[in-house]
Amino acid sequence: MCFGGRAAAETYALRDVSFEVERGEIFSLVGPNGAGKSTAVLILATLLRPTGGHASIMGCDVTREPAAARRTIGVALQETGLDPKQSVRRLARLHARLHGYSRSRSRERTDATLALLGLQEAADMRIARLSGGMRRRVDLALALLHAPPVLLLDEPTTGLDPRSRRALWLEIARLRDEGAAIVLTTQQLAEAEELADRVAIVNGGRIVVEGSPAALKQQMPHAVLDTMFSTDADAAAAARLLGGDVSVSGPHVSALLSNDPAAVSRAISQLDAHGLRMSALAVREPTLEDVLIAHTGPATSDA
Repeated sequence: MCFGGRAAAETYALRDVSFEVERGEIFSLVGPNGAGKSTAVLILATLLRPTGGHASIMGCDVTREPAAARRTIGVALQETGLDPKQSVRRLARLHARLHGYSRSRSRERTDATLALLGLQEAADMRIARLSGGMRRRVDLALALLHAPPVLLLDEPTTGLDPRSRRALWLEIARLRDEGAAIVLTTQQLAEAEELADRVAIVNGGRIVVEGSPAALKQQMPHAVLDTMFSTDADAAAAARLLGGDVSVSGPHVSALLSNDPAAVSRAISQLDAHGLRMSALAVREPTLEDVLIAHTGPATSDA
């Protein structure tokens, strides 16, 4: 697929973005706020018309054949949009009927899908009474009711606690293993590293680098110096002194350095010479977050 989406006059959310996703594969889009990740999902979901290029799902052009494309996809966006007054079971059966299933088949699909996602005990509860994690599961269940071969998941674990997030990761991985093609946007770099077979880093509406998480990390000719200082002011001074690809969070500073022991020694000596004493120090291999910083700059939050 190759497309562009215009967010406002002469401002393009995507430019020359092109990728393919195979059955049994998770393809993750990551990048800074406003990079264009959600725009890509909305175009594929037929909810936003591209201003140029083309995109197809299972051979269906999303612009010329939107109804056919919709029959092949399941979509879970950032906001669930579930009717709080409906019970889980009633809402699922309604969605199944909207997908063209008969009453009896709707009951069968609902029961099977709720069981798949561990929602049997919550089936007769109203949506309003469910936790955020349970609502996310219901949203995913609705996306799966018609057994689509393609899943579009836009930050599906946003707002979940670690336990619920991990449970949803397992479900997404299982769906991939059963043959679904999955496009996943996420603001959790650990999520992309855990789940994705391939990752595309998007910045300024373009894919700047793409590959498996392992391959992207191996391409980094850097080590990461993680340091902790007694005050935020010392950390900020250390970041200015180190320069280059540096991120600061309170008293914690991470710096990408040449993968050379001498470079690490020089950095430590430089900090010491300026009276910037570290309370903790570690040198580690790059993570996917470090790859993202190297290609897009220090801002790592997503949208």
